[in-house]
Amino acid sequence: MAKAFERFSNVYDVALKPRLLRTLLNEQVPDEDDNRCLRHPSELSSLVSAVTVHKLLFDDELLATSDEKKKLDESWKSAVDDWVDRALKLVASDMPDKCWAGICLLGVTCSQCTATRFLQSYSVWFSELLSHIQLAGGSQVAKVAACASASDLLTRLGGFPSIKKDATSQAGKLVLPILKLLNDDNSSAVWEAAVSLLFTIITIFPSSVHRHYDNVEIALASKIMRSNYNPDLMKKFSCCLALLPKSRGDADSWFQLLLKILLSINIQLTEVLEGLEEESKRDEAVWLLVPPGKDPPLTLGGQVVGKDGSSMVVNTSRKSLVPSISLLMHCCSTMLSNPYPVQVTVPVRALTVIIRRMLLVDGSLPRSFPYTTAMQQEFVCYQLPNLHRHSLEVLAAMVKGLHSQLLPHVANVARLLVEYLRRCRFSELRIKTYSIIKYLLVSKGVGAALYLSQEIVNSVVADLHCADSVASRVILKPCSGASLQSNKKKRKLATTMSEVQQSALDVQMEAPKECPVVLALKIAALEAVEVLLSVGGSLENDSWRSKIDDLIISVAAHTCETGWARDDEDLCNAPLARRADYQLSALHALLASLIAPARVRPPHLAQGFEIFRKGRQAAGTKIAAFCAHALVTLELLVHPRGLPMIDFPSRSTDTFVWQANSGYPQHYLPPNGSISAAALSDLDEDDFLNDIYLNNRVLESSMPEAKNATPAVDVGKQSQGVNNPAGGEASEERGLSGAHNPDINRFQIMSSGITFHEPEPSPVPIREPEECLPCADAMVPPLVAKSGSAGPLQGEDVPTTKSATSVETWVPPRSGEDTVMLSHVELDEGLSSDSFPDIVDGDPDSDGDSESNID
Repeated sequence: MAKAFERFSNVYDVALKPRLLRTLLNEQVPDEDDNRCLRHPSELSSLVSAVTVHKLLFDDELLATSDEKKKLDESWKSAVDDWVDRALKLVASDMPDKCWAGICLLGVTCSQCTATRFLQSYSVWFSELLSHIQLAGGSQVAKVAACASASDLLTRLGGFPSIKKDATSQAGKLVLPILKLLNDDNSSAVWEAAVSLLFTIITIFPSSVHRHYDNVEIALASKIMRSNYNPDLMKKFSCCLALLPKSRGDADSWFQLLLKILLSINIQLTEVLEGLEEESKRDEAVWLLVPPGKDPPLTLGGQVVGKDGSSMVVNTSRKSLVPSISLLMHCCSTMLSNPYPVQVTVPVRALTVIIRRMLLVDGSLPRSFPYTTAMQQEFVCYQLPNLHRHSLEVLAAMVKGLHSQLLPHVANVARLLVEYLRRCRFSELRIKTYSIIKYLLVSKGVGAALYLSQEIVNSVVADLHCADSVASRVILKPCSGASLQSNKKKRKLATTMSEVQQSALDVQMEAPKECPVVLALKIAALEAVEVLLSVGGSLENDSWRSKIDDLIISVAAHTCETGWARDDEDLCNAPLARRADYQLSALHALLASLIAPARVRPPHLAQGFEIFRKGRQAAGTKIAAFCAHALVTLELLVHPRGLPMIDFPSRSTDTFVWQANSGYPQHYLPPNGSISAAALSDLDEDDFLNDIYLNNRVLESSMPEAKNATPAVDVGKQSQGVNNPAGGEASEERGLSGAHNPDINRFQIMSSGITFHEPEPSPVPIREPEECLPCADAMVPPLVAKSGSAGPLQGEDVPTTKSATSVETWVPPRSGEDTVMLSHVELDEGLSSDSFPDIVDGDPDSDGDSESNID
């Protein structure tokens, strides 16, 4: 009674767990002695949910450091002990409902209890569950629950490597009872529970099935051959059969099982497709599966194969043969896609021939053997889409799983895909075909792209034909209260879509909702084109590149005409394709079209920029995020840059490097002022695109001022021009080309429209540094004419030393040169800032004025 007044802090308090467990045990769990029973399975479901959420059986959370915590720890463990005892008593009950409830609670205990308790009690619990599985004539509900609880127990055992040997021995005791359930019992629920338990054993403890390998194979094959049960149950049988070779773990077992499955498929295909295909195709598959001179192996279920590849015992019911073929194909795809402990050899040619047999049958009658009834032809045509779907699944698993083994057979696989893509008209199957082509392009590279490119383009154009015209996809309807007739008197408006929305027509655009399957097909086609452009864009593809570029820009423009879709739009079709997914796929394809390698500039670059700019405005959506990424990616196409291969150290205090525009890469002179000639050569090559861009900027900026500009005066050569006035023109040419001529002084002071005056006739002494570096700037830095005058370049920006004043100037390159030079001019210490030459706005053609200014 005192416990009723004991309080706990909150829902996370450990003291709550034992009290809550005892409450559930007293109120909701029936006892063996009383007459209480669970009225509905939902009661047990709520009980299990409460135990799982609150972790009431995990009694190792306490650290007993005080007497109070020790008492709480003992109380919790005592409650869990009572829970386990109650579950074992219910398992032993003669009442089916109580027995079922006890088995379910025991399975929950195996999953939720602590590791210490599980290792101490798992053998006892396993014996209780095994007795109910082996019990003949027992309750089917109890058998189903016992199989599920045993699966939970084995799954928990798989997490303890220290007891793997004992766990494998315990799992081996379940194989024969499972086979008995599969062979004797006629309940599909019991079969499903038994095959699920068998799947767990093969996955976690495969060696426990080794002694019963043949019996398990026959039991599973017999269920697959009948195939007149629940499709989900039949898929579980096929998955177990595909994983069965893991119990032996050798390559021969895997190969023999796959060969048996292919023989069974070929035999049943012969019965189903009789009269609808050429006999030569069947003979080719038989020759590959059973080579001449070798005895044919047994097929699944122990059937004997004749010399001609036919089976001695054949089920003549075609309605049962087609589902079994589908299950065997699913088994093949599972074997090819799941990992195996050792490397195996795959009969690729035999697989390809059998897949070709199914994919190239379209229901038409052959000319050589047109003796087929209309009912038979109708039945085959009814089953063909299902057979084609499973064949494509096997082909996809073969392409994804074989890797290098597929290289000798890539041509055959590509030829099969091309031929099927021309024939297929089912949207779902075309989507699967596109997915296989995408993976084949990515894995096999440009060789596969060279062979498949033209066929992919033709198929994509056919699948996207409905996006060729805006008129076919846009509906204009008047808004409420608007009259279209009154708009006839208004002036003619522009026909662009944005103006139509804003004009006095007051109309709205709507895009008719397309079928999700059609949208999914368009998405698959666009994704295939994206992969094709990424892998094979550098090929000599003039035959299809321009066509696909035009198609992509058209589709992208049409998808955004009616506005961008939101991510939460059409949530009822979440598993299916939506309009937002279609728009995003079109944008992906557009970006691939613009950045794919090509010999010329992308023709639709401006349109692509506009589309991505509009898409970026749809804030908060995946479309906006991708459009922002696309704009950053396309920036390199608009502003190409040749970055340096060498990472120079940053500017130091004793080295002055002028930076006028930080948007372009800068090259810095090392602190010691020297750099090797090889490094200069590499820099010149790396800056090729950048210097071309800069030269164009210089030419464009100088063209508007061509009439009023004053030619640059080379101070180093001007002093020579005084003694030789006639050589002024030649001197100017030598000064402009001196940047790349080692015989001419490369360090010059040149500025457009600026003439320097000398106070004395003697030339300014110039010290030539060891090397000079190219500069990535295209603008001419303004200089200060006199000390104290205002200008962009202040006096403190020019560092001075005790011996000389260093001024760094910029030398523009000539047309055709790929380097922009910086020159360092050393001025004598005696020259003050007032001795800088004045700026004269004289006639640039007046030689006398220039000479008088220097004098």
